[in-house]
Amino acid sequence: MAGAVLFSTKAIFVKLAYRDTPVDAITLLSLRMIFSLPFFAIYALASSSKSTNVKFTTRQWIQIAVIGCLGYYVSSLLDFIGLQFVTAGIERLILFIHPTIVLLMSAIFFKDKIRSIQWIALAITYAGLMLAFFSELDFNASQNNSFVLGSVLIFICAFTYAAYIVGSGKIIPLVGAAKFNSYAMSFAGVGVLLHFFLTSDKSLFNLPATVYGYSFSMAILSTVIPSYLVAESIKRIGSNNAAIIGSVGPVSTILMAYIFLQEAVFPLQLIGTCLILIGVLLIGKQKKAND
Repeated sequence: MAGAVLFSTKAIFVKLAYRDTPVDAITLLSLRMIFSLPFFAIYALASSSKSTNVKFTTRQWIQIAVIGCLGYYVSSLLDFIGLQFVTAGIERLILFIHPTIVLLMSAIFFKDKIRSIQWIALAITYAGLMLAFFSELDFNASQNNSFVLGSVLIFICAFTYAAYIVGSGKIIPLVGAAKFNSYAMSFAGVGVLLHFFLTSDKSLFNLPATVYGYSFSMAILSTVIPSYLVAESIKRIGSNNAAIIGSVGPVSTILMAYIFLQEAVFPLQLIGTCLILIGVLLIGKQKKAND
């Protein structure tokens, strides 16, 4: 839950950067990775130098590279672009469709059983998400194209992030949560920077100080710390439960967007928030009972 809340601050930092500076999506994402990559690279090297280290197989190297790039390169890029067209609250609501996709992927590809409590929690959680979502919909025809484009990009982001959650849930038990996270994020960071240098003619060294401030804060608070928390949670409770508990993310985003971005909060959002919390508490109660 702590990881989900911290991850939610990413949208706030992105919207603040768009509001206060002329920075574009790929530049902002590249700065986020530049500031966070040293932490992941250092930990990756440190974990590989331990006497208890188990070397990756060639297959595992490929899996980690693909999963990492899906989760934090492709997904992040789509998310950053989509945030140019929708509010932070809507972004988080769409993005958190991914628990449903995670459950379906796990059931289809890995034959994982979906428990009754998970179905109940999903139903309650997504009822809340839908209420909050429709409360913010703007049916003004002049804004429809941008809104639909942003929503579609973030929906695809939810799908690729779900693939990351499912894939990481299968490989983390084999290689370790922290080690996997360090290498996966390192691969993603390299992918982002290659994308920037191949497609952008802008410099990363003459931007306003505000851009660097937002980027550094996003790297530490929204990337490094929560990524380790989420990886460890997947190890302890599994990808399905981690994804559902992560549904608390939209709640924190809506509240932070209201405080820092002055985004409106509607009554249906508050009702949706309550339903989301009930769904999360159901999962927590089931986890405690299993323990």
